[in-house]
Amino acid sequence: MKKIYCPLCGTKLVQESRRAFCPQCGIYHYDNPLPATAAVALNGRGEVLLVKRAVEPARGQWSLPGGFLEGNETPREGAKRELREETGLEGKIEGLIDVLYEKSPFYGPLIIIGYRMEIVGGELRAGDDAEEVAFFLPEDVPDVAFESHRRFLKEVLS
Repeated sequence: MKKIYCPLCGTKLVQESRRAFCPQCGIYHYDNPLPATAAVALNGRGEVLLVKRAVEPARGQWSLPGGFLEGNETPREGAKRELREETGLEGKIEGLIDVLYEKSPFYGPLIIIGYRMEIVGGELRAGDDAEEVAFFLPEDVPDVAFESHRRFLKEVLS
């Protein structure tokens, strides 16, 4: 969300180059991307785990388990937390897939960190932001809502 007023003093910000500047405080205010994670989690049969989203954006569409990082966690911790919250499953990170930039109509610019995960425990259930969770064979993966998630899946399943 673009800032119009300085959150420190309330002065109207002016645009200097690509950043908002407060002429009263002499401080630049950055509009940085939000960090998020996504997990390509596979079971022992090579099936990939997807969640059907219960909330916007893309409510009712399939996506990878994932979401925004909390202020007190690393990207790896966030990816494992999101997997647990949305699916009830525990995951072990096998490696980084990629780090992608994507614009969200809801949240603005995002940096999405994709991890490949192995399922190591838990009980499959839809939770948190998911209305449904399911495993799919690579050839049966339905349309996935987000470009970054499609790219992570292509990297892992190809």
